[in-house]
Amino acid sequence: MVAQAIAIIPARGGSKRIPKKNIIDFCGKPLIAWTIEAAIQSACFDRVLVSTDDVEIATVAKEFGASVPFLREENADDYAPVSEATLSALAKAESYWGEKYKTVTQLMPNCPIRMAQDIVNAMKKFSSGKAKFQISCFKFGWMNPWWAVKLDGNGVPERLFPEATLARSQDLEQLFCPTGAIWIADIKAFKENKTFYGVGHVFEPMDWMSAIDIDDVEDLEMAQAIYLLQNNINA
Repeated sequence: MVAQAIAIIPARGGSKRIPKKNIIDFCGKPLIAWTIEAAIQSACFDRVLVSTDDVEIATVAKEFGASVPFLREENADDYAPVSEATLSALAKAESYWGEKYKTVTQLMPNCPIRMAQDIVNAMKKFSSGKAKFQISCFKFGWMNPWWAVKLDGNGVPERLFPEATLARSQDLEQLFCPTGAIWIADIKAFKENKTFYGVGHVFEPMDWMSAIDIDDVEDLEMAQAIYLLQNNINA
């Protein structure tokens, strides 16, 4: 049977910088719940699958409406690229449900402020374009990367873009950074390239606040502050 779209949420259990990161509380719900609910509410997918090696994460994911019909047995360490875990989950999903999909969307669970409408917008853009791969990104703002430096042990800077020191900030081109919020691919192309950074991939900008990836405690605190601000909640 041919289905249109599957969303895969890779959620490994062995996070180190924030233990049990994927199920810690974020503004009243487990972190992963925000991504599951956004995927379901978007109504863009025939399946919303959580790929995890962790029984506790699987239990939480099911409580919030995701499918977890199997646990991840490979690509679950610190070194396996997340695209490999998504490929493995895709193959198992096709076998388990006897379905073939046209698109796969990878939604990282550490992007809780990415909402259903962000997913809808990204899917519409992908459907209307010709690219086989679309990766979410955000525009650098006050943290101007043109002024980035590396520091040696004595604090002496080495400029990454020395030519930019002579230009006015308003004359510099806009730069963008990828975020794990919403990665979309054509199934056939994804299987052939084995990465979302396949031939001809494009970046699709989104609001920087929706794009926040939580990797460490500082990221978590910033994401919580933004959520409270957006929802007019006093901490």
